[in-house]
Parts: sequence; C-alpha cells; structure tokens
Amino acid sequence: MSKSFIEQVHYIRIPVKDLEQSAHWYRDVLGLQLLNITEELAILKVNEGPFLLILVPTEDETFVHFTINNEQEFSIGFTSPELSKFHQHLMANQVKVEDIQEDNGHAFFHFYDPNGNKLQVHW
Repeated sequence: MSKSFIEQVHYIRIPVKDLEQSAHWYRDVLGLQLLNITEELAILKVNEGPFLLILVPTEDETFVHFTINNEQEFSIGFTSPELSKFHQHLMANQVKVEDIQEDNGHAFFHFYDPNGNKLQVHW
C-alpha cells in the first residue's frame, strides 16, 4: 500500500470520573478550548489544529495510560515551547507533576490530570 487511507488523528478519548470538573480542569489549567459538554462527553480543542480531546465519563477504574513491567507509561504527549513555565504553572495549580528530564537535548516531564491519567509534555 503506497498511501494510507487515514488522513490524520482527529481525536483521542480520555476516561474521567467527574466530567464537568475534568472539562473545566482541561480548559482552565491546560488552556484548551471547551467546545461542548453534555452528559455523555466533553469536547476540547487543542489550539487551532484539527486535534480534539474527548472526555468520557466512566465509573470504571481505567486510565488513558498503560503499564510496562508495572510502570505507568503515557499515551498522550503534548508539546510546549515554554516547558519550564508550563511546569511552574502546573505546580502552582496543585497538579501532580514529575521533574523535568532531559534526554539527548530533548526535555520533557509527566503530569497527571485530576483522574490520574498520566500525560507527557516535551520540547
């Protein structure tokens, strides 16, 4: 197959316990645009691109991240040109964040949303 039928990733669904609280956290703390919220989902837009995050309420004990050898691994990675400022912003908002790490000139850190979903941001 020379060309994929898939054009782009449009959205990723994230499980959350409290939909309204989570939608406001993603809007207020991460600065994403809240496009719509219903009883079944919340739609958030990442800047001007086509990419969306869809928050889906669940009572199940489930997360957007996964484990390898019992260690949590993120599945969603964001970019930020102001990594240190973003790290400080998250800490000021009582977000659980890990230290900034560097790997061959690549800086990143992990943080958790209010539902315990592990996320990464890098630059």
